[in-house]
Amino acid sequence: MQELQEFIDQLKKFELADELITIGKEINQLKVSFEDFLLETERKLQIEILEAREKGETIEPVDFTDIKNAFFEGYKELQAKRKVQISLKDTLEKENLRLKKELLDRIRKVIESEENISTAFQAYKELHETWKKIGDIPRDQRDAIQKEYSRLIEIFFYTMRIYREIKDHDYKRNLQLKQNIIHKLQQLRNQESEIREVEQQLRTLQDEWEEIGPVANDLWEQIKTSYWETVRSIYEKINVHYEAQRQVFVQNIESKKSLVAAVNQLVEEAKLATQNKEWDRLTEAVVAQQEAWKKIGPGSRKENEVVWKEFRKACDEFFNLKKEHNKAQNEVFTQAANQKKTLIEKAKSFHGATDWKTASHNIIQLQKDWKTIGFAGKIDNKLWSEFRAACDVFFNAREEANKSQDLERVENANKKKEIIQSIMALETTDKRETLVALKDLAAAFAQTGPAPHNHKENLYAEFKKALDDKYNSLSLDAKEKDEVLFKSKLDGMFASPDRAKLLQREKSEIRKQIEKIQQESNQMENNLAFFAKSKGADALRADVDKKVAQANREIEKLKNRLKLIPNE
Repeated sequence: MQELQEFIDQLKKFELADELITIGKEINQLKVSFEDFLLETERKLQIEILEAREKGETIEPVDFTDIKNAFFEGYKELQAKRKVQISLKDTLEKENLRLKKELLDRIRKVIESEENISTAFQAYKELHETWKKIGDIPRDQRDAIQKEYSRLIEIFFYTMRIYREIKDHDYKRNLQLKQNIIHKLQQLRNQESEIREVEQQLRTLQDEWEEIGPVANDLWEQIKTSYWETVRSIYEKINVHYEAQRQVFVQNIESKKSLVAAVNQLVEEAKLATQNKEWDRLTEAVVAQQEAWKKIGPGSRKENEVVWKEFRKACDEFFNLKKEHNKAQNEVFTQAANQKKTLIEKAKSFHGATDWKTASHNIIQLQKDWKTIGFAGKIDNKLWSEFRAACDVFFNAREEANKSQDLERVENANKKKEIIQSIMALETTDKRETLVALKDLAAAFAQTGPAPHNHKENLYAEFKKALDDKYNSLSLDAKEKDEVLFKSKLDGMFASPDRAKLLQREKSEIRKQIEKIQQESNQMENNLAFFAKSKGADALRADVDKKVAQANREIEKLKNRLKLIPNE
């Protein structure tokens, strides 16, 4: 806003000038510069708004209405004042033209009719002084009037042939002054100054040239030719500059039009884009076009404004399409984010869990579920860090527990080895005491916690062998031995790391045996109905009855074994 205020301040400085006519170009250039600067400021602000919108930020638009009104009101007042001065100047110039034409007529009369040289010279002096006092005349008449005046003055001097010495001195002085003007013009032609400054100096030097009196007639054509050749070369330089500037403006407009076409092509591609990678590529391309626009210089003000509106429209259309895409994408991101937040909470719910196997399975399943959920937008990395941290808390706790558990299992293995050694060293002199001791040692083995995985099978095999060997070494009757061996078998199962599975398998086998024996017993009883009353049949029936009774005893024994097996 400070730069815009400087334009108004400069406008106020112009208002203080007494002569507004001579600074007309400066006033108009100030207006053009103000409009260009304001347009460029609005353009930059629009680009900043577009870039901020791309980043999810917001920039409030700036209202330039007040400062525009203040500038153009001042500009209108200044132009009105200048218009009055121009009108007055035109009136004065027309009057001055009339007066100079009258003076030209009077000079002609002096040349044609005055024979008294002193009177003629005095008349010339009066006319010349009057001529100098008359102000500017219309520019389209200036050259012709000035040339006619110069021609008449030269005729006058050549006609009067008075004061030759003074005339010769004046000729030399005028020649030197005109040569100085030509030298300054040549320097002006070669210097690298701002073109408006060159134009201003050229006008000043031309005015000075016209103020200088005549030179010797034999030198006039030479000095005049040198003067006009230099002046024309400067005008050519000025024209070349403006033509080059015009070409640059044309090229700038063409370059900007190509950027508009490029953005419009990107808009068409954006209408078909569905993937984020496509949108990233297109956005990068549009931003590159915007950066390229900033580097291109201005064109003519009217064309520049038209092409800028087209460029801004194309950019707006692209970013509106991207906004719609992002809106739809954000809905997908939000859904994915919510799903991932749910998994994070589930992972946190296992903090403090001690059932490591079940919890580990659940955590691993959560990790698999995480992989099936899509991208969650800008917060995806943050969510992943939270989820990984939640999982790490559980796995770190499990690792610490496993370290402690490993030490405990090593200690358990040592205890189990001691129990096996105790079984192997047990004396068998007293059968009952030995049975009690074996039962206690088996119970102690079973109650001892698990051993390391790579030792538990070997330890169990050693334990079972020691137990079986010790039971087999005892002197037991068949029934007692059968019962003791079954209990030993159960004790071994209780001590096994696969206790539940082994006990369940044993139950299943016993039930199958009961079912098989029961079916055989039922079949034998059914067959008895087919035997006739005879001595041979009675003997066969007695044998079947004996087998049925034996089967029932076996079934009863198996049922008792079932009762010894606890439900796991």
